[in-house]
Amino acid sequence: MQCLGLLLELRTWSCALEKCCVSQAAQHTRKSKGKPNGKKPAPEEKKLYLEPEYTKSRITDFEFKELVMLPREIDLNEWLASNTTTFFHHINLQYSTISEFCTGESCQTMAVCNTQYYWYDERGKKIKCTAPQYVDFVMSSVQKLVTDEDVFPTKYGKEFPNSFESLVKKICKYLFHVLAHIYSSHFKETLALELHGHLNTLYTHFILFIREFNLVDPKETTIMDDLTEVLCSSSGSSSNGSGNGSSNSAGAQNHVKER
Repeated sequence: MQCLGLLLELRTWSCALEKCCVSQAAQHTRKSKGKPNGKKPAPEEKKLYLEPEYTKSRITDFEFKELVMLPREIDLNEWLASNTTTFFHHINLQYSTISEFCTGESCQTMAVCNTQYYWYDERGKKIKCTAPQYVDFVMSSVQKLVTDEDVFPTKYGKEFPNSFESLVKKICKYLFHVLAHIYSSHFKETLALELHGHLNTLYTHFILFIREFNLVDPKETTIMDDLTEVLCSSSGSSSNGSGNGSSNSAGAQNHVKER
């Protein structure tokens, strides 16, 4: 019963996020002339998303530390698959609300603060691309994985591949980059759409999830440690030690980070 309750809470918050993002995005489409013009503002030392008036904004008071824990009745791979797929859809949805501002002109590189990300194709070739191109690579590759029955099986009796955990880690790293880019480059637009509460809630849930199962190398998320500390300090993250997970979770990488 406890497991069912947690799953119902998770589904409730997921539906709320989807409905609100779609609603706000629709309103923005109708009023786009009065919103930001999509041009990337000059770099600012002050991080707007760290302002107390914005970090306090949430859309739910759920205890996400409890929601991310593996229920006794659920197989680990099933739990990872279900949550990873949900996060993919929600982060894709959150990005779509500001996608018209994330253009090749406004975001000429996939940057988060002073860090620039590159994509590596299937042959291992390093590709420097704009932020929207990078996000498109991410979403396309993840969509291909989560809809592949051989990787994310949905039929009874079908087993997960031996490489499943490493693929989940790769997906989560990609999704983290997208979330971080939204905060770093498009938080003003998110504020204009009044979706910062949704973004904070999604980020908190995602970070606590990847920490719980050591899915992303702590070095990868260091760039957003200031935000993570503020958002997750009151969400039960302290019970996971430093909250940085295991240092052996690097796994295979399809792109690198340069400072």
